[in-house]
Amino acid sequence: MQFELKVNGKARQVEAPAHTLLVQLIRERLHMTGTHVGCDTAQCGACTVLVNGRSVKSCNVLAAQVQGAEITTIEGMAAADGTMHPMQAAFKDCHGLQCGFCTPGMVLSAVDLCRQHPDASETEIREQLEGNICRCTGYQNIVKAVQQGGQAMKSPA
Repeated sequence: MQFELKVNGKARQVEAPAHTLLVQLIRERLHMTGTHVGCDTAQCGACTVLVNGRSVKSCNVLAAQVQGAEITTIEGMAAADGTMHPMQAAFKDCHGLQCGFCTPGMVLSAVDLCRQHPDASETEIREQLEGNICRCTGYQNIVKAVQQGGQAMKSPA
């Protein structure tokens, strides 16, 4: 099957079987390995990408379901000159990562969260990120990063 989508701002046509999961298409056909496979059951959030601006667990979606959609992976978050997205910078500044395995999915989920809830409280952030599991950090610095990144996203560049 031929898939047509826009990935990180670029129109892409990819050939893959009809039963291909979005995460497989991203990793195996487009060779963007920042999107991680953690659990294969939509429990951990490591595979989270943005589909038309909304966070989606790509291990739980067929590529055919997002035909023609705008997909953003962690590779598409930084500016063309390499400047980190405000949420990426906040995760770095606040030490919101440790091993880094969950970080791409966590960052993309946090971006969507902050777009929908620009003034989310600590409790709301924790609730909204429940579907993203981090086994290393204890979440406190992730919450701080989301708060800082959210504020930076509201500020004009």
